[in-house]
Amino acid sequence: MASEKERLDRAIIAMRVAKELPPGGTVNLGIGIPTLVSMFVADDSVVFYHSESGVLNCGPLAEDGNEDIDLINAGGQFLEPVPGMAYFSSADAFAMIRGGHVDVTVLGAHQVSAHGDLSNWMLPERGVGNIGGAMDLAAGADKVIVAMEHNDRNGNPKVVEECSFPLTGKGCVSLVVTDVAVLEPTPEGMVLRETAPGWTPDDVQEITGATLIIPENVGDYEV
Repeated sequence: MASEKERLDRAIIAMRVAKELPPGGTVNLGIGIPTLVSMFVADDSVVFYHSESGVLNCGPLAEDGNEDIDLINAGGQFLEPVPGMAYFSSADAFAMIRGGHVDVTVLGAHQVSAHGDLSNWMLPERGVGNIGGAMDLAAGADKVIVAMEHNDRNGNPKVVEECSFPLTGKGCVSLVVTDVAVLEPTPEGMVLRETAPGWTPDDVQEITGATLIIPENVGDYEV
């Protein structure tokens, strides 16, 4: 069964997402898997990381012993300082997002629909949620990439035909990178672009809640 096949770990998902970041781009990383992306950007590529906490041009996650309580990401993790970085108020950080000055945001998700709708702020069965900056980013960033496991802890698909959870943004997702595949939401539906090692398009379809559009040539998941 496809559900029993080996899946890629969170670091590999982050490595694949890192390949999508434009050199010189302003990039916002959400909570969870997205925070790992900063660890895998190529040394010859400069990316300016932005955080709602009020910092621009920070480094990757800080090493043990090099933590600064004033330098954290959206998940509260410590970041490395770099020359030329800037601190400012959270209000200014949100003004950058709402003003269209963030090139790419990488977010986690509870659900992504076939047409790129995003649900990532509430799990209805728990009855709680926290919007944070997700709605601003979904609406204001030029490109939204979702990094997530393909299924939730109960095995339910997170890539679905239509989101059943409250929406964060409608038609905002450009690319979805999971532990088994890379997918692209389009007006026609969810397109399967790459499969993880050992996975076939049929395997991915078996654990996906949306009907996938499968091109003649599906690529290999490469990092």
